[in-house]
Amino acid sequence: LILIGGFVQLLAGFLAFRKYDHLGGAAFLAFSALWSSYGATKVLCAAPVSGHLLDIGAGSAEGFTAGSVAFLVLNAFLVILASSFNVVLLCLTLAMELLTICFLLFTLENLPLPFEIVVLSILSVVCFYGATASLSNCMFGKDLLMMGPPLLTVQSSKKDREDPLPCVCPKSHLTSGLRTIAELLNTGAVCGVPTDTVYALAASCKHPQAIEKVYRIKDRPQEKPICIFISNLEQLRAAAPPISPLLWEFMENVYPGGIGCIIQKGEWLKKLGVGAGYSRVGTQDSIMIRVPDLTVLVHLIDMTGPLAITSANPSGEVDSTHHDMVISRLGHKLEGVLCDGESDEVVASTVVNCTKIDESGITIVREGCIPAGKVMQIFERVKNR
Repeated sequence: LILIGGFVQLLAGFLAFRKYDHLGGAAFLAFSALWSSYGATKVLCAAPVSGHLLDIGAGSAEGFTAGSVAFLVLNAFLVILASSFNVVLLCLTLAMELLTICFLLFTLENLPLPFEIVVLSILSVVCFYGATASLSNCMFGKDLLMMGPPLLTVQSSKKDREDPLPCVCPKSHLTSGLRTIAELLNTGAVCGVPTDTVYALAASCKHPQAIEKVYRIKDRPQEKPICIFISNLEQLRAAAPPISPLLWEFMENVYPGGIGCIIQKGEWLKKLGVGAGYSRVGTQDSIMIRVPDLTVLVHLIDMTGPLAITSANPSGEVDSTHHDMVISRLGHKLEGVLCDGESDEVVASTVVNCTKIDESGITIVREGCIPAGKVMQIFERVKNR
């Protein structure tokens, strides 16, 4: 039974490391080593094969005693660390300290049986409660079984507490956060937003001065055009652009997703809601349009209308793949950043020139998260159909 407990502790340590809980993982792996050693020693010493399989004599006892003392010291540090997490983890480390004392007394052949029974009972109760509480709280997303507050807390410095974020940084999963960013964009602000690829800078197409500000924030060359994002293909249909059936079919197969299509520009963009920003998006003759495959961004566009979009990084530098990167690199120049954690991709979208799709097909302008070969396969399938 004790050996099975050691295996369970080993599994718990592995899972903790997988969740990047390095303290919990180290604690459980150390507990597994002690638990298994204690169990194996007890079993081997009790086995009736010519006395004992493992004879703890004067020489070997010193090694076991030294090991027990070493773990007592190691676990003392774990007790201190556990006190900064919660009461249950603290109780577990204290129980393991008692178990180590049992091991030490056992090697000295001076372990009272009642003491061992009490220690193992305490350890069993703590482990059972901790496992049940962790599982139930994780499954239901609330504290059904209390784990207890940390007894030791690390106080941040006064400077850390008082330093505000450089801009408004609401969470993407909150309706209020989405509304905050939408209101900023609708008043002509520039904000960092998540996309289905990497983080981007967004400006309302109704405010050309905001699009101009995007160029200044990024130090982006004026000759590089900015694309627009819409929330769905039906918005484009309602604007009635002069698009061929082949191009419609192609866009239906790539939207929503990480592929942007460059098409002919025209007055129909104003029906789409581009408004005063018409001259500041795309080139004189063409515009790249994309429908993102990210629910939070689609909802944001429904609240603001089409957005002028470009990657949220200083021009020439790597893309931002987390809202913290956007805040640290450009936050002091922005009015807001919609925080959504890690981005879905590490590179931007793939850009396809579709302006001559009926005459000579499509051209890959930039290969991004969608491989060029896959894009061409989609086009060939659509064309053959």
